[in-house]
Amino acid sequence: MDFLSNHIEALIFVSPKPVKVEEIKNCLVEMFDTEIPDNDIQDALRSLTEKYQDENYSFQVDHVGGGYQFLTKPAYQSSIGILLKQQSKKRLSNSALETLAIIAYKQPVTKPQIEQIRGVNCDYTTQKLLEKELIEIRGKADTLGRPILYGTSDKFMEYFGINDLQDLPSPRDFTRDENSIGEGIIEE
Repeated sequence: MDFLSNHIEALIFVSPKPVKVEEIKNCLVEMFDTEIPDNDIQDALRSLTEKYQDENYSFQVDHVGGGYQFLTKPAYQSSIGILLKQQSKKRLSNSALETLAIIAYKQPVTKPQIEQIRGVNCDYTTQKLLEKELIEIRGKADTLGRPILYGTSDKFMEYFGINDLQDLPSPRDFTRDENSIGEGIIEE
């Protein structure tokens, strides 16, 4: 059983997202060229989950998103947060934030529409946002030339700490009163 647990542990460790039981089973079947009983896989997963509950480990095996993944225990989130904050020196430029905001609020949106709103070419910025996986291609518009449609990605949601686009602040949250000039001036 330890042999099977070790292979399952390795699969969970290398997976960048929660690995589903079916994916684990498919890998094991291909690896060993034999059918692996579901009970054995479930027993190994239970064993791994219990193993990493021990306080000597700073991480644990969690059943999330329909699969299994190594996640840091809550007690260590502060120190990890500090490290990640220090490593994230590469912040988004103002032009990237502007472009990203347009895409988030207007999606699905084409590059010509983004450029019309911003008033400048956004080829480079759009490419960088695609590379950072903050936006994704959502298809092609049914207009002349069939331009590419862009929208935000799941990584965008994760990056900004939101679960739904409805969690974005509304544009009215950013407006100021029109007659705010001269407030506080005493008339004689």
